[in-house]
Amino acid sequence: MYKPTEPKRRQFFKIATAGTVASAAGGLPMMFIPNAALAEDVLGSDTFATLVKIARDIFPHDRFDDSLYANAVGVYAEQAKSDEGVKKLIQEGVAQADSIAQSKFGSAYSKVAKERDRVHVLQSIETSPFFKKIRGDLVVSLYNQPAVWAKLGYQGPSAQLGGYINRGFNDQTWMDHL
Repeated sequence: MYKPTEPKRRQFFKIATAGTVASAAGGLPMMFIPNAALAEDVLGSDTFATLVKIARDIFPHDRFDDSLYANAVGVYAEQAKSDEGVKKLIQEGVAQADSIAQSKFGSAYSKVAKERDRVHVLQSIETSPFFKKIRGDLVVSLYNQPAVWAKLGYQGPSAQLGGYINRGFNDQTWMDHL
């Protein structure tokens, strides 16, 4: 009897985000103007650092610098500054992740050494409004950065250049690197 194997987490994210990367980066305007320094100021250093770690754990890419994740989390600068509900959701979500990490692993989320342990914490909150918001926003704010495109080998949107049909439709290799 055929029994399918469970895909590895990183492979799943590579497959699942490939289409999102292409559509998010394919000419859509930036939905948010990220400002990592302001987000850190508005949310607090500990909350910001935890969000950066959460971003890396939700969308893991070994060759991405933390600065790309910090820039992605920077989308919360204006949101948290202008909407107390968003700020509270983020701060309470991070506090919950820290609390679970503390009870299971003896330290705050950002201090848990093993990625798989942090993923267990995230799995325990994956149905929460906090997690859904963070994951939904990050897929755009992370993958809509030209610096990320360069890391993935994506040449950027081509609509303004007449599309890919007339300029290398079959020469893409950026998805091979996912």
